[in-house]
Amino acid sequence: MALCLWLIVVAPVCCWGQGPVDTGDSGVFQPQSALTDMEFASVSTYHGPGNTDPRPNNKLPILLWWSSNLFPHFPGDTERVDCAHSSCLVTSNRKVQLYRRTASIIFYGTDFRAYEAPLPRLAHQTWALFHEESPMNNFLLSHSVGIRLFNYTATFRRESDYPLTLQWLPSLDYLLKAPAVPLQEKNRWRQAGLAPVLYMQSHCDVPSDRDRYVQELMTFIEIDSYGKCLNNKPLPDYLEDTSTATGEDRRFMSFVGRYKFHLALENGLCPDYMTEKLWRPMHQGCVPIYRGSSSVADWLPNNHSAILIDDFPSPRDLAEFIKTLDQDDAEYSRYLEYKTPSKITNLRLLEGLESREWGVNDMSKPNYLNGFECFVCDRENERLAAVKAHRKNPQQNLPPQPKMANSSHMGCPLPSPGYGPVESIDPNDGWLQMWPQDYWQSLDQAEGLESLVRHNVSDPSLLWQHIQSIAVRRARGR
Repeated sequence: MALCLWLIVVAPVCCWGQGPVDTGDSGVFQPQSALTDMEFASVSTYHGPGNTDPRPNNKLPILLWWSSNLFPHFPGDTERVDCAHSSCLVTSNRKVQLYRRTASIIFYGTDFRAYEAPLPRLAHQTWALFHEESPMNNFLLSHSVGIRLFNYTATFRRESDYPLTLQWLPSLDYLLKAPAVPLQEKNRWRQAGLAPVLYMQSHCDVPSDRDRYVQELMTFIEIDSYGKCLNNKPLPDYLEDTSTATGEDRRFMSFVGRYKFHLALENGLCPDYMTEKLWRPMHQGCVPIYRGSSSVADWLPNNHSAILIDDFPSPRDLAEFIKTLDQDDAEYSRYLEYKTPSKITNLRLLEGLESREWGVNDMSKPNYLNGFECFVCDRENERLAAVKAHRKNPQQNLPPQPKMANSSHMGCPLPSPGYGPVESIDPNDGWLQMWPQDYWQSLDQAEGLESLVRHNVSDPSLLWQHIQSIAVRRARGR
């Protein structure tokens, strides 16, 4: 009976459906997911220092990576992992889905689709979610009814079980690096005709609707835009190669480092979702003009390290502020004081970098995929031990308490216009027709999947029938 507590039952929410989502920035200056930088072929199994688990492989619980392309081991499809406190077998072989020993299924959020979920959901199995990418990749996870299907989470939200909040900030030294281009040289480039502000985007149709804001800002201040979005200036020939532009190629860094201000607007807006759009300009010694995470101030080195768009009532006000800074070297330099270690005053940032067990390009630590895998392994061994103890002596040992995620682990708001009220947008506007609808349609799929799970359905193709049934009941006021 205790095991059934792990099967989540959620009351239906309201309104929404979904279609395939464009899962990443395309074209020039595409941000590389930190995942693509991992060289899994060179990563050995992570061995926890306190692990004395004596069990043979055939006695270990199994963790199934449902997204086989994300299996963090090489070669083969199965591996024994010896974690900090216990051991597990991990595999990408879906044949073990219904095994009694398969204790947990790990999903990659970008690939998770309600109509492909492994059903029936077995009472003895937990579900774990790894999702470090943009909320736009799967809005199903932004709804409470969707995220509550999972027992363990690793997301960019600090409230998740295994937070990945600072995944795009490799180290403190990355921030402390001296500016790529000194201020005096930036000023010379300004005098030579360079705009004060750089915009470089080639993924134009995104939930944050960033181009709409930038377009309005352009009416009040000069902006050099090199990407496909709002392009008004050609790239140098040597930067036309996408691989050069997306990485931290020395020539690319020198080119963009000439600008005093970088427009840094995320493709999706969600608390704690911060990418290289924020950290890379700071690494270069340029001032980011930022919109993205509503909680970004919690992670900045100090109170004068970024200009936050949402602090200004209008693009005109922001433009006037930038113009003032552009003419005042002393005040501008205050925004680069974090390059001196003593000027980094944010203890949350320092403690977050120090305490995270996973590393970015640091082979002395597990990468965050292996780290989350071991997190799930240890928790599952604890849960299974508690279940065994309860069965052996119910009076003396309580059953394990149910564990499920909630909206604070991933929840992101409904996409809103980048500038102006939604009522002012033409009904035929592409952004309006795509992203708000996708958000609510994803809620439909989350509710439909929850219904399939609750009714112990085995065929995920029945999702659409459940969605229709929910819609009918909703229309009837039930």
